[in-house]
Amino acid sequence: MAAIQLQNYTLVITGAPYSSQAPQTALSFARAAITAGHTLDRVFLYGDGVHLASALSAPPSDETHWPDEWAGFLKDNAIPGVACIASALRRGVVNEPEQKRYELPASNLLEPFVIAGLGEWVEGTMASSRVIYFHAGG
Repeated sequence: MAAIQLQNYTLVITGAPYSSQAPQTALSFARAAITAGHTLDRVFLYGDGVHLASALSAPPSDETHWPDEWAGFLKDNAIPGVACIASALRRGVVNEPEQKRYELPASNLLEPFVIAGLGEWVEGTMASSRVIYFHAGG
């Protein structure tokens, strides 16, 4: 029987929670990958996927809080979560430095997510054996 080759993945999520299944499917994949012994180099949020990094999400109590689920998973597994800066700013997801830079009334980036440029995506593609995209359906 051939041995399973372990992979190092970068996940890219472009679908928003509550309007697509992308974040939910990505989290199921991520949990299964970690359980199987694979590693995740990083999770990169792009486009509407940056809504996962908002600390202001408040779903009804009988629904899963996907941003909190992702934040907990990333913290528990020491995996970097990166929101694309251009996508985040367009959608009102900002950290404290960007809040000050643009003189906005508040910041709302959910820890442990960070805001960074597409260079983080490029680094992830170079460091990983596989890059998997989770898009919104359409």
